[in-house]
Amino acid sequence: MDSLLVRKLSHFVPLLPAEIELLKDMQSAELAVRRHREIVSEGRRYDTLFVLLDGFAARSRVVGNGGRQILNIVLPGDFIGFPGCFFESALYSVSALTKATVSRIPHARLVALFDTYPRLAAKIFWSFSCEAAMYAEHLVDLGRRSALERVAHFLLELHARLQLIGLADDRTYQMPLTQEQMGDTLGLSVPHVNRTLRQLRDDDLLVIEHQQVIIKDLDAVASLAGFKWRYFQRFGLPGQLDATDEAKTLQVVTISA
Repeated sequence: MDSLLVRKLSHFVPLLPAEIELLKDMQSAELAVRRHREIVSEGRRYDTLFVLLDGFAARSRVVGNGGRQILNIVLPGDFIGFPGCFFESALYSVSALTKATVSRIPHARLVALFDTYPRLAAKIFWSFSCEAAMYAEHLVDLGRRSALERVAHFLLELHARLQLIGLADDRTYQMPLTQEQMGDTLGLSVPHVNRTLRQLRDDDLLVIEHQQVIIKDLDAVASLAGFKWRYFQRFGLPGQLDATDEAKTLQVVTISA
């Protein structure tokens, strides 16, 4: 099985062969999810984490007037349910935007990694810092960026994230989101999203055709959006990367829930 979670983590930190096998084993319980179906429902208690294996999903909250705010887009290789699994109930909902497949990982199994494989646990949890950085960027989107900058930044961020897992090339990627879903993510109306995409197309910066994003001038779009790749760069865990001793003893075992 080609694990996109392994691909993503390997971009940030080196993984030992045994760690790779353990991650694959942890994702063995698969579940098919229909489009629009909730994977996690706000307010419910969960003792399970999920990993999105394929498809697109969205973390979201519905406010009192029925409006929806998409917090971020979940891509293949992303965990679903963190940090909500550490609270009494889920803080937001996660819904499949397309037909999707997820794997289920008992919460207790992930927590047990801290005792049994602390280096791997550190790599997994450190990778969540990238997600935290994206939330910070989204706050800047909603508070300080213009509509044009928001849309450009959003599309570049998706491009960078999909490149990590091999689902985008240098300039193009598939993006099955509707303009309404983009608007719910960026705090924009559908007409505003439409006008902004038309401006990006007319300026020969990028275009969306048949659910494919084509970035015509990557540097210009990045400059327009103020996009920084720094939270996609490889990071180091001091004293943890040259794992020669652990490599000798690390064994793949089943951690009971």
